[in-house]
Amino acid sequence: MTAPTIVWFRRDLRLSDQAALAAAASEGPVIPVYVLDDETPKHRKMGGASRWWLHHSLAALDATLHEKGSRLILRRGRVDDVLARLAEETGATRVHALRHYEPWWRNAERALAKRVELVCHDGNYLVPPGSVTTGSGQPYKIYTPFWRALQDHMPPPAPAKRPREIPSPARWPKSERLDDWGLRPTRPNWATGFEAEWTPGEAGARARIDSFLDRASAYGDARNLPSVEGTSRLSPHLHFGEVSPGYVWHRTMDRGGSVETFLGELGWRDYAQNVILQFPDYASRNARDKFDALEWRALGDAAVKRDFEAWTRGQTGYPIVDAGMRQLWATGWMHNRVRMIAASFLIKHLLIDWREGERWFWDTLVDADYGSNATNWQWVSGTGIDSNMFVRIMAPLGQSEKFDAGAYIRHWVPELAGVRGDAIHDPEAAGERPSDYPRKIIAHRAARERALAAVKAIA
Repeated sequence: MTAPTIVWFRRDLRLSDQAALAAAASEGPVIPVYVLDDETPKHRKMGGASRWWLHHSLAALDATLHEKGSRLILRRGRVDDVLARLAEETGATRVHALRHYEPWWRNAERALAKRVELVCHDGNYLVPPGSVTTGSGQPYKIYTPFWRALQDHMPPPAPAKRPREIPSPARWPKSERLDDWGLRPTRPNWATGFEAEWTPGEAGARARIDSFLDRASAYGDARNLPSVEGTSRLSPHLHFGEVSPGYVWHRTMDRGGSVETFLGELGWRDYAQNVILQFPDYASRNARDKFDALEWRALGDAAVKRDFEAWTRGQTGYPIVDAGMRQLWATGWMHNRVRMIAASFLIKHLLIDWREGERWFWDTLVDADYGSNATNWQWVSGTGIDSNMFVRIMAPLGQSEKFDAGAYIRHWVPELAGVRGDAIHDPEAAGERPSDYPRKIIAHRAARERALAAVKAIA
């Protein structure tokens, strides 16, 4: 019988438009494998929210594989060791996988390729990161010209259907039990809100797309309104590869209206991968060196630590910031506009290093993507290669009113549910702050002046 081939799944947990699976299925018997590797990423192993999602996504993938007469083999350990041993155990001749661009996965691919035949395919992005270049052949550093050039390659190829059959090996290797991995929280179970909000897996991703299609044409304006369901909420499905960006593009590209803005967000996702391909340490190092001298308030100070904890708990006294941080804790996700407001508040109102926020989001977001998370935080902080200027300080109270966040605040900050009219945006100033809602931990003007003084000192 033909020797089996291993398909190494990572953040590509789908059967459709899955080039690695299609290639393996065309060669003969297939052994689909997911390796839980917390050693290779080191301090970048998945956070708690991502691990919850992973559990359910792997369960969904295994179920769809069973429908094809196949199954998902689970192993835990350093991935190059695990897959090399599995190849020897099963007589597999090669490993197929989709390329990943996080620095630890690139290292793992190099290590594995020294031990077995590794065939990598594209498919996690609209185009392979690094393939869209300037006239001189250099990678783009700024988003706008990158997006312009990317559109010359669009639309992406039509998404491929899942294989009609996935041949099974003569003998299946042993698999670990998903429940034994402890990916879900138990004591306490802080993910009950996740379960009401999300359906991980390929079917859940497609249902989310279907629900978005009628709203896609209004995305340009609606995405900025926290009280309106204007965003697609596809980010965790895209992050875990339960649907390909090519599939999303083809489903949405003809919806008209401002759908171009949504397609630009898919482009931003590609852009972020181009950034980390050029700067692998982008989540831990300022892209603009001058910011290395900025005197952030250090968490070692008790008062600063209290401010940071108030931010993480949604107890800052700024309703829109608090609503966003509570939504994050309850659902593992935060509205697009509010993410920027909450990040700006930590960086500029509290003068706390953007990397502290990036790490918090890494642990608490179900869509915690290394490239996108780092690129977004450096954009807000003004430290990135393409970023907002530090001196542009978002006024959270004004943002709340401008984008009509009242209903959003009343939902996520129940202490404020009874605050009427526009007072919801700043109940303290309106004299309607309930006794169980905190005062502002710093006044906007004082925070702004402190931030401007800090950045002036490094000018």
